[in-house]
Amino acid sequence: MSVKYVLVERGNPMNVQAPKKFYAIAKSAGEITLKQLSKDISSRSTVNSSDTLAVLDSLIQQLVKELEAGRIVRLGDFGSFQLSVSSEGAESAEKFSSSYIKKSRIIFRPGVDLRDMLATVSYSKN
Repeated sequence: MSVKYVLVERGNPMNVQAPKKFYAIAKSAGEITLKQLSKDISSRSTVNSSDTLAVLDSLIQQLVKELEAGRIVRLGDFGSFQLSVSSEGAESAEKFSSSYIKKSRIIFRPGVDLRDMLATVSYSKN
């Protein structure tokens, strides 16, 4: 199965006089809910969908708890999650306070199988 893409024309924000160019962006093929994912997983195992959903829900809750505690969460072959922050610079370490932190985000690092999928994925124009 191939990933669909569309083309978008964009200018260069560093040089507004430069000619615009076309870039590919991935086109979503829809979405899947956690409930549907649990049904799909349960169809390939001996665990029913409500038990699978309960485990996935607990995983999300525990993931939040661990990230809030500053831990990297490694989920084996799936990948890992880690919290990252961006801040303004302070003139010295003594002058720095948490008010300098402007945003945080979650970094996901995929495991081997997910990375390998990127090397073999095919593309088709939508």
